[in-house]
Amino acid sequence: MNFIWDKITEWLKELLVSGVVSNLSGLFDSINSKVADVAGTVGASPQTWNSSIFNMIRSLSENVMVPIAGIILTFVMCLDLIQMLIDRNNMHDVDTWMFFKWVFKTFCAVLIVTNTWNIVMGVFDVAQHVVNQAAGVIIGDTAMDISTLMGDIEARLMEMEIGPLFGLWFQSSLIGIIAWALSICIFIITYGRMIEIYMITSVAPIPMATMVNREWGQMGQNYLRSLFALSFQAFLIMVCVGIYAVLVQNISVESDVGAALWTCIGYTVLLCFTLFKSSSVAKSVFNAH
Repeated sequence: MNFIWDKITEWLKELLVSGVVSNLSGLFDSINSKVADVAGTVGASPQTWNSSIFNMIRSLSENVMVPIAGIILTFVMCLDLIQMLIDRNNMHDVDTWMFFKWVFKTFCAVLIVTNTWNIVMGVFDVAQHVVNQAAGVIIGDTAMDISTLMGDIEARLMEMEIGPLFGLWFQSSLIGIIAWALSICIFIITYGRMIEIYMITSVAPIPMATMVNREWGQMGQNYLRSLFALSFQAFLIMVCVGIYAVLVQNISVESDVGAALWTCIGYTVLLCFTLFKSSSVAKSVFNAH
């Protein structure tokens, strides 16, 4: 009777061990690939990330938004001229240099609007240069290899009792679902940032048309703050991934397999949270709220 029970126990163990190993095999592959793509995604400028979208956004900005910005610029500069004349004692104290000043401001405003695309892309080029310089310093190996962390996992699992082994199988199944969801979150955050970049650059001529005006200029200044925050968010994302890489590589070999798995998942959740918070941190740095 004991012989039959031992055989059943051994069969159940082999079944559960194979299930656990199957769950762990490639468990973090999707996360590893998404984290590895983060550096490539944030290190790419808008024109290199997707040239087709870049050309479409540039065409919209130059052919649709620039004419609208020209109308706004005309209104803003006329308002600026009226305010300048009224401020001088209702036109009783008017000097010729005021008109030269207004002409110069108008020239600068037109120059800014007509070169808005170059200005915006210049901001992103500067930010991407910073990111590419930092990539080799703060980014390490971000891959989580469960087999390396656990060592000879099959032999260690066969030493466990059926109860804890069944619990570990359930945990590995649950962790697999969580890992899949986290990889989707990382994809949404990184690719969502690039889409936000294309959206904010498409309307750039309109806020830039208000830059030289004393009252309306806040719109353009806030836009530039948001632009710098969005561009240098890439650097903060690289810092997040660098911290994540250090944490992953410092995971020690755990005697408890489940604890090691949950530690890896905890670090991944922390990465998703910090990636999400990188936008608000960048805005706080540049006061772009």
